[in-house]
Order: sequence, then C-alpha cells, then structure tokens
Amino acid sequence: HWLAGEDGAKRVIQDRHGHIVQNVESIRPVRPGRDLVLSIDLRIQYLAYRELKAAIRDQRARAGSVVVLDVASGEVLAMVNQPAYNPNDRDQILPATYRNRAATDIFEPGSSIKPFFVAAGLASGKYDERSVIDTSPGFFKVGVKIFEDERNYGAIDIATVLAKSSNVGMAHIALTLSPLELWSTLTRLGFGQVTTSGYPGESAGLLPAYSQWRPIGIVTMSHGYGLSVTPLQLAHAYATIGAFGFARPVSFLRLETAPPGERALQERTCRELVGMLESVVAAEGTGKLAAIPGYRVSGKTGTAWKATAGGYSTDRYMAVFGGVAPASAPRLAAVVVIDEPGAGLHMGGQVAAPVFSRVIGGALRLLAVAPDRPVNTPEELPQSPALGGTRAAAPL
Repeated sequence: HWLAGEDGAKRVIQDRHGHIVQNVESIRPVRPGRDLVLSIDLRIQYLAYRELKAAIRDQRARAGSVVVLDVASGEVLAMVNQPAYNPNDRDQILPATYRNRAATDIFEPGSSIKPFFVAAGLASGKYDERSVIDTSPGFFKVGVKIFEDERNYGAIDIATVLAKSSNVGMAHIALTLSPLELWSTLTRLGFGQVTTSGYPGESAGLLPAYSQWRPIGIVTMSHGYGLSVTPLQLAHAYATIGAFGFARPVSFLRLETAPPGERALQERTCRELVGMLESVVAAEGTGKLAAIPGYRVSGKTGTAWKATAGGYSTDRYMAVFGGVAPASAPRLAAVVVIDEPGAGLHMGGQVAAPVFSRVIGGALRLLAVAPDRPVNTPEELPQSPALGGTRAAAPL
C-alpha cells in the first residue's frame, strides 16, 4: 500500500516491568509510508490555464486542452481544459465541463502525427537526416485518391518534409515501410493504448490492427487521419522522443526518483528526429510561432478537418501543436489542442503554436532551465512570467 509503512523488529533486553533497558540488535528496520503528492506544478498549471483560456476566447473556439509533461520523469506538470468550471459555483456547472478532455477525448491529430511516421522510417534504416525525397510534381496519387502539397517543393530532405508538412513527402516515406514496421513503432510510442497514468475513464485512442492497413490507409494515417489519440497520449509520445527513446510511465504523483523507462526507439533515431523538428519552428517552418526566445524548440504543427456524418467538415478544424524544449536537452514536452477555432485562423501553426510558446517559455523560466540558444537583441532576452503560486507540495 502506497501510504502504509512497515513495522520494524529488534531484539532487546527488558527488566521485569517490561521496560527496555538495552537494544541488542536490529532485525528489520522500520519503513515509513510514502507521501502522496500531486505532480502538478501550480505555477505551470496556472500559466497553462491562463494562456489556454485567452486563446479559446480570442479564437472563439469550442474547446481546448494543454498537457505539459516532465520528460525526465513522466510526471504531469500541467493539464488544463476549456471550457472549465468553478467548483464553488455549482449553479453554473454543466455536465460536459466535468470531463477531463485531455485524457478522455480523442481526435484525429493531423500532421502532428508525422514525426512518428518519420521515426519509423529512421528506425528502419532506410532513411537518415541526409535522405532526399522527390515530391515532384506536388501531388501523389494512390488508387483514385490524390494527395497534394501547397506547392511543388521538388527534391527535399526529411527535415524540410517536416518543416513544410509535405503530404507528398510523407506518402513516399510511409509507403516504403511495411504495415508491421509502422504499427510497431506507433505501438511502442503508446498509441492505441491507455497510458500508465491510471486516470479513470482515460481513452486508448484508436490504432487499427496492421492487418487491415492498405496503401491508401497508410498514406491517410501518415497525414493524421484514420487513427485517433488523446492530448495526453500525444504528449507522452513527444516526451518519449524528447527522452531520446525512453518511454517513461505517465504519473500524476510526484516521484522521488525518475523511473528508467523502457527503450521504445534508439537514441540516434530520436536525436536525428529532434534535430529535424527544429526546422518546423524555424523562420520558414509551419510552427515558427512556437519559437521561444533563448531556447531551441522542436515540434510539429497539425491541422485536421473534423469528422462528420458521411465524411469530413470543410470548415471545422482541430488545431494542434506538440513539441519539446529545450531541443539540446529536452526538459518539457507539451501538446496544445484547440477545437474549432472560429475567429478566422484555423491552422495549428497559427492558433496552437503561440500557446505552446507562451506556456513552455514561461515554464522553462519558472524551472530555471538554462537557455540553449543565443539571443541577438534585448527584446529576445527571456522574461520571467509574472505569476505567483508554487508547485503542489502538500500531501493529499
């Protein structure tokens, strides 16, 4: 039992009244019970709550979630949802707001899944950071379905495939791998199964059995459709990449020592991928608004049409950004999901990436994580977020 201690035992000499007059030897030491402490850092939780609430308001979105994980331990440092509720005002509470969307709600992740298909390609040995993919003429046909890029990018390396979120490039990579290779990588990263958090009602998402995969389905999944994830699941996968291949259990409890985790991917594969994902946040990438002054950031944008009866909506979107920072030695992993932004912008790089920048930028400074990128102007110097509070430390 987590809280229960364990009695010790020792050999003693007693007088005739039962009083101990001499300790002879210790047979078994006393083991105290462990404290039960929430892993949530109240400062980061408030920061995530504030920024998500502002984004939902400004983008006139239906809902949203933010999850922040400690890469080294798997601890949940922040998990927030909108709309939320005030437990002190029960008259205003709606049943839907009770739901922890970050752990229970599933969605198709769009292009935020692409790094994990690239990881499968790198792990196969068929690709590395020098590999070049010919995306000409800017579209790719599988059966009767045509997949397109914004324009013809020509021959590009994999970092550029990610930076430009090239659907054609991803199709080429995915179709050179077997369904088993792809499924195995995604499964080792935790997709299609609940995390170890133990949260009641957590969803496992949806990852079809690889025996059902056909070429058009493989390409579709490499673009983030045909499989579903939770924000927590997606954040855990990014944390595994940030841990350079170690999948550490997700925990809502403060841990005394970080678990070693299980090897999901080779370190070299993850280091190459983290380096490639920096190009997404560079000036020419789709996730440039996720950049954090003073820190290197690796991540990926995602924008997905929402499923409707009989197909997909053309005006309702999920905007996503997932990533890790600092890229040189990732400390935090996070995912931001904005459901149905309605203020004119709908891309993950426009809507979710700025939230990631503000939340993770503030969190890194609160945790006193050293910057790993030089700044060129005074405006680029990291500024500490103005907020109070502390990490939850009282035993429950």
